[in-house]
Amino acid sequence: MRVLLTMATLSGAITGIAALPPAVASDFSSVNGAEPTDTLDLLVEPHVAELQATLFPAEVKPVVAPPAPELTKSKLKVVPEVLKVITGEASWYGPGFYGNRTANGEVYRRGTMTAAHRTLPFGTKVRVTNLWNGRTAVIRINDRGPFIDHRVIDLGHGAASDLGLTASGIAQVKLEVLR
Repeated sequence: MRVLLTMATLSGAITGIAALPPAVASDFSSVNGAEPTDTLDLLVEPHVAELQATLFPAEVKPVVAPPAPELTKSKLKVVPEVLKVITGEASWYGPGFYGNRTANGEVYRRGTMTAAHRTLPFGTKVRVTNLWNGRTAVIRINDRGPFIDHRVIDLGHGAASDLGLTASGIAQVKLEVLR
């Protein structure tokens, strides 16, 4: 039977021999026929052939890699598909309408990211870009209007604020209907 010694085992053995009483330590006095002058002389450099080890199948443990994490939809950034592009004039409606119900039954409140459109289905997401300043916002259609012929959308307060058109009241915009 062979014993595999590690560096920690050897250093412990050397420390142990150095701590032995002189009478016992004398039993270790000769290594390869030479007298040791130091405790480290007790170490004999092993031959490479002597450092062989045998593992039995019961000693081998399989390495199991953890399963790869799956990407959930929340971690994936989906770029919406643009179904239609419309350009024209936008307006916004605010304080006089707060508290009223929109065409789909929601209560209209200050700061909402919603808008009114004549034909788009309720719940449709639209990316609106103010062509005068480049600001963009994604809004949801929840009302009907505008009721002035040349306007294409009537923005809620939050959307108008994000797009920077509350002061002017109107702006040229590009609508991108998203899927």
